Amino acid sequence: MRVAITGGTGFVGRHLAERLDPQDTVVISRRTGVAIDDVDALAAALEGCDVVVHAAGINREIGDQTFQRVHVDGTRALVAAAQRAGVSRIVMVSFLRARPNCGSGYHESKWAAEELIRASGIPHTILKASMMYGRGDHMVDHVSRAVKTWPVFGTVGFSERTVRPIPIADFVDVLVAAAEGRILEETVAVMGAEELPLGDAVRRIARVAGRRPLFVPLPVWSIRILAQLTEWTMVVPLIAKAQARMLAEGVSEPAPWAPELPLGIRPSHPFSEESIRAALPDAGRFGWRDLRVARGRR
Repeated sequence: MRVAITGGTGFVGRHLAERLDPQDTVVISRRTGVAIDDVDALAAALEGCDVVVHAAGINREIGDQTFQRVHVDGTRALVAAAQRAGVSRIVMVSFLRARPNCGSGYHESKWAAEELIRASGIPHTILKASMMYGRGDHMVDHVSRAVKTWPVFGTVGFSERTVRPIPIADFVDVLVAAAEGRILEETVAVMGAEELPLGDAVRRIARVAGRRPLFVPLPVWSIRILAQLTEWTMVVPLIAKAQARMLAEGVSEPAPWAPELPLGIRPSHPFSEESIRAALPDAGRFGWRDLRVARGRR
């Protein structure tokens, strides 16, 4: 089975590529010189591929990399290229709560991309996934570095939202099962084995990182302001506006409803100290090099 991966150098795509046979894997990304909305280039890259795993996505907009262009126009181009190349299956990585008319460009564009896949006429599996973590993620990485940088850490909202984090190795197992056609439902919810309050997840990461900051509950509006500020100032934001929206809602139930995976394919590993430790970054604290102004000067 020859597999193409869009977003193949990103967090999910990279981990999937490491699992597959490199001789039968095609990595597609801007870094490999293929624009996500270039039908001709995509069709050429997909030539001879049986399956394409569509993992390309962004969680904030920068310049011409908008939600519309990457999620919607990119998916439309991918569908056209897959039809031209004769790809037999598409596996799409979406978000657990992607849905229309909710006021979030990220959620709405991911939903629009799902609808394009459903209308493609190509057999497909859409994975509506909860938060994922592992080496190089935006969850354990950012929380562990934040608690090493500041003695105070803000938690979201007036009530405890819950999350069901997925170890990236478990999610890669799901991707492989979907690529092999072992998931019969066309749209499924993918959630971690353990559901826990967001505050408990943050405290667990802090404990593994060897820190015990003062945790202060903050209203949702203040987290959104922080997200906007860090999008403006940081190379990789401490938290993006789309992520702030996710945390404010909680990430443990699909919207709209979708069935869960069969028991034998569901993620099975809890959000344990062992799995958190494996995901910890080499970098310690946030510093000057994490600011966009520093990147511009270099």
